[in-house]
Amino acid sequence: MDSDTSTRRNWLRRCGWALAMGAGLPNSWASDAADDNGDGPGRAVSKPQLLEMLKPHFPVGYQVAGFLTLRVQQPRLDLLSQDNRMNADMDVVAEGPALNRPQTGQLNVGFGLRYEASDRTVRAHQLRFNSLQFPGLRPEASALIQVYGPALTEAALQEVVLHQLEARDLTMLDALGLRPGKIRITDTGLHIAFEPKPL
Repeated sequence: MDSDTSTRRNWLRRCGWALAMGAGLPNSWASDAADDNGDGPGRAVSKPQLLEMLKPHFPVGYQVAGFLTLRVQQPRLDLLSQDNRMNADMDVVAEGPALNRPQTGQLNVGFGLRYEASDRTVRAHQLRFNSLQFPGLRPEASALIQVYGPALTEAALQEVVLHQLEARDLTMLDALGLRPGKIRITDTGLHIAFEPKPL
C-alpha cells in the first residue's frame, strides 16, 4: 500500500470518528455519543430496556422426567460494572412427584456479554451458576435439587438476547467506517462502543 493511499484512509477514518461524535449519528443516538467514561461514541442501553428484551424468554421450563419440573421466572438484574458482568436473580417454582407441594426458590446466575454480528444481537455468555436455594425444603431435598442448578442456568440464560441493533443502525455505522465493538456494563445498563472497521 503506498503512503498516499494510507494517508487517505487514515483521513477517512478520522472523518468517520468526527461524524460519529456529532451530527453523523442518528438523532436517537445523540446522547450516546457523549459517554461520561471516555469510551467514545456508542450505543447506551438502559437496564429497563434490557429487562424488556428479556420478557419474551420467560418463564422457562426445565423438566426431570417423572421426578421434577422447574419453572424459572423473569430475572432481576444486578449490574456489576467493576467486573464487567451481570448477576441475574430469578424466582424458581419447583413441583412434581418428588415434592409434597410446589416450592418457590431462588436461582442466581452470573454472566458476561458478547456481540453476535450475524443477527446484530448482544447475548449472555460465560454463564456461571452461583446458587439455587429453596428455603422451604428440608436441607437434603434442597441439596438434591441443587444438582440441577447448572443445567437450569443454561436453560434459562444460555446465549439469551439482551439487545438487538437495527439493520439501519449498522448501515449508518458502515457508512462512517465503524462497527460495534467493546461492550461495557455500566451502573445504569450497558454501553456498546463503536470502533473503526479494519482497513
